Amino acid sequence: MTKAFKANPDVEFGDVNLSKDKVRTSHGEAQNPGAGGWPTIRYFNKDTGYGGKAYPKKTSKAMCDELGDDENMLGYIEEMGKTVMCSLETGAGCSDDEKDFLGTWKDKTNEERNVEVNRLKDVQAELEKAMSLSKRMGVLGKLSEKSKAEL
Repeated sequence: MTKAFKANPDVEFGDVNLSKDKVRTSHGEAQNPGAGGWPTIRYFNKDTGYGGKAYPKKTSKAMCDELGDDENMLGYIEEMGKTVMCSLETGAGCSDDEKDFLGTWKDKTNEERNVEVNRLKDVQAELEKAMSLSKRMGVLGKLSEKSKAEL
């Protein structure tokens, strides 16, 4: 995955061996190595500053399995790096859908794009609620199948 982002100026990768390098702070900010288990995966961007933030798990899989999936890793890098593999200048690395979307929005104003970003955030929030609702309905369905004595 690091090679895929080699030319992307928004992304840098680092690896620290804490048993050897003993990094506990960076630019005066605590790094909390090991918090939440090993390996410790942290991301850094303008929002997090030098302190960074811990990797937010997206599935019930073990972190190494979750991030071992290329699609999950790509999504994580793009989300936390606030970037995309798709080159806005050349279209390299873009799916057909991304190329179509880029074609639709590249000549729009920033104001128009911001309106769309806010609309998409609302859609995302609704989808997350729907996914949560779906899981709750599943739990209730399973509970309904069992008697109180079985619980």
